[in-house]
Amino acid sequence: QLQLAESGGGLVQPGGSLRLSCAASGFAVGKYVIGWFRQAPGKEREAVSCIGTSDGRTNFADSVKGRFSVSRDHAKNTVYLQMDSLKPEDTAIYYCNSDTVWGQGTQVTVSS
Repeated sequence: QLQLAESGGGLVQPGGSLRLSCAASGFAVGKYVIGWFRQAPGKEREAVSCIGTSDGRTNFADSVKGRFSVSRDHAKNTVYLQMDSLKPEDTAIYYCNSDTVWGQGTQVTVSS
């Protein structure tokens, strides 16, 4: 069974950092593009970042460029989203995705 499970969300003050994890089971994260998405209350789900397969190429939404980074640990079969310099507008439920597989999401709240 193919599954993704996010973790690492929480409450953080503006300017703070969080690292989200996306653990995969049933498939190897290195063989598929893994994407990060987020959905804020009352808004549509939007793409945040993705990491490619063999070359590990990454892409980021303009709104998070320079603040977020994404990496992959093959041994742990996990993809990470490092979020720095967080802003209140980053508040959302964050999901990871690969093809048709979605995780359950993890809440990120940026507030003082």
